[in-house]
Amino acid sequence: MTCAACQARVQRALSAEPGVIDASVNLLTSSAAVRYDSATVSPQRLIEAVRATGYDAELPAADESSLGADSARVEAEAREASSLAIKATVSVLAGALAILLSMLFMGNALVNYALLALTSVILAWAGRDIYRRAWKALRHRSADMNTLVSLGTGSAFVYSLVATLAPSLFARNGIAPDVYYEAVIFIIGLVLAGRAIEARARRKTSEALRKLVTLLPFTARVERGSDWIDKPLSQVVSGDTIVVRPGERVPVDGTIIDGASEVDESMLTGEPLPVAKMVGGKVVGGTLNTTGAFRYRATSVGAESVLARIMKLMRDAQSSRAPIQRLADSVSAVFVPVVVSIAIVTFLAWYFLADTAALPRAITAAVSVLIIACPCAMGLAVPTAVMVATGRGAELGLLIKGGEILQRAGDVNTVVLDKTGTVTEGAPSVGRVIAIGPVEETEILAAAASLERHSEHPVGTAIVRAAGERGVRFERVGDFQSHTGSGVTGMVGGREVAVGNAQLMRDLKLDVDAAEQSVAARAVAGASELFVAIDGRVAGIIVVTDAIRPSSREAVERLKHMGIDVLLLSGDRRSTAESVAKAAGIERVVAEVLPGDKVEEIRALQEKGRVVAMVGDGINDAPALAQADVGVSMPKGTDIAIEASDIALMRSDLRGVPTAISLSRQTMVTMKQNLFWAFVYNVIGIPIAAGVLYPVTGLMLSPIIASAAMALSSVSVVTNSLRLRRVRLP
Repeated sequence: MTCAACQARVQRALSAEPGVIDASVNLLTSSAAVRYDSATVSPQRLIEAVRATGYDAELPAADESSLGADSARVEAEAREASSLAIKATVSVLAGALAILLSMLFMGNALVNYALLALTSVILAWAGRDIYRRAWKALRHRSADMNTLVSLGTGSAFVYSLVATLAPSLFARNGIAPDVYYEAVIFIIGLVLAGRAIEARARRKTSEALRKLVTLLPFTARVERGSDWIDKPLSQVVSGDTIVVRPGERVPVDGTIIDGASEVDESMLTGEPLPVAKMVGGKVVGGTLNTTGAFRYRATSVGAESVLARIMKLMRDAQSSRAPIQRLADSVSAVFVPVVVSIAIVTFLAWYFLADTAALPRAITAAVSVLIIACPCAMGLAVPTAVMVATGRGAELGLLIKGGEILQRAGDVNTVVLDKTGTVTEGAPSVGRVIAIGPVEETEILAAAASLERHSEHPVGTAIVRAAGERGVRFERVGDFQSHTGSGVTGMVGGREVAVGNAQLMRDLKLDVDAAEQSVAARAVAGASELFVAIDGRVAGIIVVTDAIRPSSREAVERLKHMGIDVLLLSGDRRSTAESVAKAAGIERVVAEVLPGDKVEEIRALQEKGRVVAMVGDGINDAPALAQADVGVSMPKGTDIAIEASDIALMRSDLRGVPTAISLSRQTMVTMKQNLFWAFVYNVIGIPIAAGVLYPVTGLMLSPIIASAAMALSSVSVVTNSLRLRRVRLP
């Protein structure tokens, strides 16, 4: 595909198929994303629908996220750009030669024959793809940018051909047999030059994705008995034992079983400092081992690896469409027929109204109109900005899931932060165990830890860890139940045990007032308290602390500076939440909120007209992340939270939130600039090409200048998008 008209044609064909729910075609990546009812339409039928528009199509390979598939795509793009550059260079040089010959031997019949031969060679070689695509579009009753170029150069070439072979036909009618060979050659050369520059610029827009492609080594050193053998990555399977030496890249994801080292994970998180790895530590394929050697067991390979999933997410994001693109789509659908109509009217107006040289002027004006029109700029305006922005985001440790997300994130005016694991480190530790009544602290901790061993909550993990450090003996658990947002209950050693917040105690009809008074008297700023009930009586309190992230206060200050309201949302009691909020510089706090109520809090803000971004990391946050206009998940969050989010932070740094919003705002500005200039260029350029300034200036736009302007229009759009790679972000 070469322009927005091509894209619109394919998208209409896919959308028209019965069973297709939604179809999105991306000009920049030459890809289509289709949601469809598999009971009604098949992938093969969708491929046939694309082929019916004159384009070939195929399903992505099963290993589309693999190194091989992406490397092949990168090489194909490089070959295309190189081929276009060669053809453009030869054509422009041939055009310069044609101009020189025309000036030195004006009107010479032999020179005209030589120019005819030169032009024919250039059209057959360099212009072949343009005419072939135009013919294919015509056969399928459609038109695109190739149609405009073919009509313009074709009409000028045919006119010149007749003037060369039968000049007497013109002489009889008192018309000079002018030829336009140099214009035809130059137009082809400049069109191809524009596409070559555009192709190179497009490759720069996907540079972040190409960098990821090159991160993985081609082989892995795998243990086989007492030997080590080098195996291609495609043959490595989960469970293989792999050795990595200093200076080598980790081939696949896995867990270290022997040795220690420091690993550079900057490709994944954007964090420049190496991360210490020891036995039991997780390593990710594509990261760089810096100091030591280690053996590790492969856990995720191929499409299941972290790098492959990131690449797939980036590719999906770069293939997505922002809602603002719909304006360009609606114009592109009728652009080419309208331009052809304008060219016909222009030709007739000049032919019948011009006092002198009516036919040459009519041809010049009509050809200029056809050549200067550029639907390509409109088609590239939005997707280039999306591709550069998602690539820049990935370099900064932000995985942004598409153009629609960028557009929504740019409008965010309220950020809601979960407390645990978002504003705080998410690594709670047990501070104190307080006994209330005759049960000893060790017994309270043992009962709570035995129960929490069956829970995946970070606070439960902290209690189990504290019990292990103190040598507490765990007991058998039965009838375990998890109460979302409240705590856990079960039978521990034949006794009824409940561990949770005050609300859980009240739900169990237990008297918690005295325990709460004890908490108030011994409260620790920012700490959370869990009540432990044994056999129907509150027996003790476990105080859990969780340090605030060092970046939290700075992130909040940046958000406020951007004019964004910040709110802390927590299930903890109000005093704890307010203490954390004060330390982070947050004024607004909503505390003691159950997971289900978080959604209602988000919805209430939206009903007030706020555009809300929710930042969280746990299963409990997933519904709120999905409800928010933009969901942001923290690293080390659950797969459910990451899946529900729109932006995934790859670094445990809350400053990524203002960075993501700022990048989105800058991207929206770039999109609007691109669309504005693409429309203005055509609105101004087409009338000038038609000759509206001739009565005032006495000058007409040359088709050569028109072709140069057309090439520059699309290049300028891509170049403007590339500025996002260098824009300063908070």
